[in-house]
Amino acid sequence: MASTTEFWSRPWVRWAWIGLVVVLLAVGPLILPEFANQTIARIGVFAVAVLGLNVVMGYTGQVSLGQIFFVGAGAYATAFGVNAGWNIALVFLFAGVLPAVLGLLVALAAARLGGLAIAMVTIALPLVGLPLAKRLSDFTGGSQGTSARFSDAPEWTGLYDDQWQLYIVILIGGITFLLTRNLVRGKYGRAFAIVKGNEAVAASMGVSPYRYKVLAFTIASLIGGVSGFLYMVVIQYTSPETLHFGHSIELLASMVIGGAGSIIGSLLGGVWYVVLPQITNLIDPNITAMLQGAILLVVLFVLPGGLVSLPRLWRRPDRGSGSPRGAAPNVDAKRTDAAASVAGTSAVADALGGPPTPPSTPPPSTTQS
Repeated sequence: MASTTEFWSRPWVRWAWIGLVVVLLAVGPLILPEFANQTIARIGVFAVAVLGLNVVMGYTGQVSLGQIFFVGAGAYATAFGVNAGWNIALVFLFAGVLPAVLGLLVALAAARLGGLAIAMVTIALPLVGLPLAKRLSDFTGGSQGTSARFSDAPEWTGLYDDQWQLYIVILIGGITFLLTRNLVRGKYGRAFAIVKGNEAVAASMGVSPYRYKVLAFTIASLIGGVSGFLYMVVIQYTSPETLHFGHSIELLASMVIGGAGSIIGSLLGGVWYVVLPQITNLIDPNITAMLQGAILLVVLFVLPGGLVSLPRLWRRPDRGSGSPRGAAPNVDAKRTDAAASVAGTSAVADALGGPPTPPSTPPPSTTQS
């Protein structure tokens, strides 16, 4: 077992896997059928939306039930910019900045709240956004919605529209996932983890819970706007139904099923969001909701940590089949984890600009003559 773990942890194995994934992403759209390309593109769209929700809920521990509002805001901003004849780069910037500003305004007012209070604030976003989108017909197209065709494949590429759109989703979605991964693994991610664990401890360490909750909510809104832009790339149409509160609940369920606080879990959540309804419709369209609820319960009972924890379930019997002396390594592991947590706390304080922790010096050794 140890040799297998060491093999997969070798750098050249990781780079080989990365190279294989890059090749598949580059070649896949050219050889897959149109339906497969469209399905994968939609998975990428909603994986980005789940990723934004994961930043604020999975990594920071705040409750947000209005992520679909920012996805819809990004979609409407994209449609408005395209129909106004803006440059596509400016459209993309507008689609990200508008939801981020809206998220910042909401976070400044709601981040001081906690528990059910902040949940109620975020619930109000799609509930208010849907009728607002119907009333602002000059900008949103009213109840009929609005369309924007801007992602057709250029002639010089020689690609079909579905291939071109999938490449756009892969490029923008991949960059978004990479930047978010770097964020949550850096000093901001460590601060998010401290705020999630205990706000009182965070404040005592000089980490402002209010500041980092606002930051996390704003970043989640920005990522939601990027998802809205990609939504218009693939779907090319949006309406007030995009902002329906039920979609927020589906995003939340997808995040939990994929794995909260996990980058890979966000991708699995996107797969769940898109593929599960297709599977249940094939089984029986009349009981789709009931089948989805039953599958959701089964997965949560079997994998409380989400689909991302499935490899741990496979390895569990191997750990239980060890020698009777396995209790001692468990004790050592707990001691090591405790020491690592203390060292990690010191590292966070240093990274966030806190007072450095003096290194511990061992007592002088005495030698007998």
